[in-house]
Amino acid sequence: MSFAAPRLLWLLALAPLAAVAAAALWRRRLRADAAWAARGLWDRLMPSFRRGRLALSITCLTLSVAGTALALARPRWGGAAEKVERRGVDVVFLLDSSLSMAAPDIPPSRLFVAKAMVRRLGQALPGDRVALVQTEGEGMMLAPLTLDGAVLDLLLDTIEPGSLPRPGTELATGVDTALRLFGPQSEKHRALVVLSDGEDHGGGLDTATARLKDAGVVVFALGIGTPEGSPIPLGGDFKRDESGKVVITRLHEDTLEPMARATGGDYLRVTSAATDPTPILRQIDRLEKRTLESETVTTREERFQWPLLLAAAALLLQLAVGPFRAAGRAAGEQPGRLRSNGGPEGGAAGKAANQRPGQREEAA
Repeated sequence: MSFAAPRLLWLLALAPLAAVAAAALWRRRLRADAAWAARGLWDRLMPSFRRGRLALSITCLTLSVAGTALALARPRWGGAAEKVERRGVDVVFLLDSSLSMAAPDIPPSRLFVAKAMVRRLGQALPGDRVALVQTEGEGMMLAPLTLDGAVLDLLLDTIEPGSLPRPGTELATGVDTALRLFGPQSEKHRALVVLSDGEDHGGGLDTATARLKDAGVVVFALGIGTPEGSPIPLGGDFKRDESGKVVITRLHEDTLEPMARATGGDYLRVTSAATDPTPILRQIDRLEKRTLESETVTTREERFQWPLLLAAAALLLQLAVGPFRAAGRAAGEQPGRLRSNGGPEGGAAGKAANQRPGQREEAA
């Protein structure tokens, strides 16, 4: 047996306290009665009083308080065990953190908006397993597949443009890292969400896309940036090429969109942190789901009505019993006791009333 509200079990302590209080009050009353009438006269003065009934009344009061306390604690027993499964998809976020993601064409920066989108998507996928991969010149796993989406929020704060040991922009290395998180199976419940401006200087992205397709991974690409582009802030200035010209980084949708279409996914251009990711979320929700977690849950049925019924029955019995018997029974016994003394008048008068007329004359 268990209790739904065990914090209320302390109320059971009120049951003995109620019994002690009731006993003390009756003792005080009986002492007051004994102060003006000897105990030998109680049978005549209080013919209906019975100590046994008083003890039963106090016991009923105690049971009533105890039953009410147990009912408030909501006892539970019985029930059945059932298997609960948590179904969902595996979603890996591939976040590009190369220097070009520091461009402010989407204020305050592309990377800031990309991290905001990861947070929004992660919060909207509470029933799915999520993982995070950071990519620049190499891919690095930051979080494996987990049901705890709050982990992503903590790790995103550590990502800065160009923070990996190997600088550059090679999306293929990040894709390979994400594939290792999914495992070797070829199933339909896996999605890769790529957040990047589409710049890729490493090559091999077509081959990586083919591996994604063979593994059954659906790619959803979010293009972060604008086609017009902007300079890349670097050390108080802007990044320049070998000739000293300011480098302009632009959104390369021709890199991201074909990768998404080839795997049966979709592409979304993100122009601000307020961009609605609902179209991507709807398509992820349509993917075939698998069992991510299962457990056996034992449900207990609440039985508060039984102690409540006990409390009500005890209270009714306490009100019905009381320390005094019913007035009818006490009155029915009183005449009998008086008749044993010769009638309601008592003594010689009673005997004289019972003599025949001749006997009364002789006595006279």
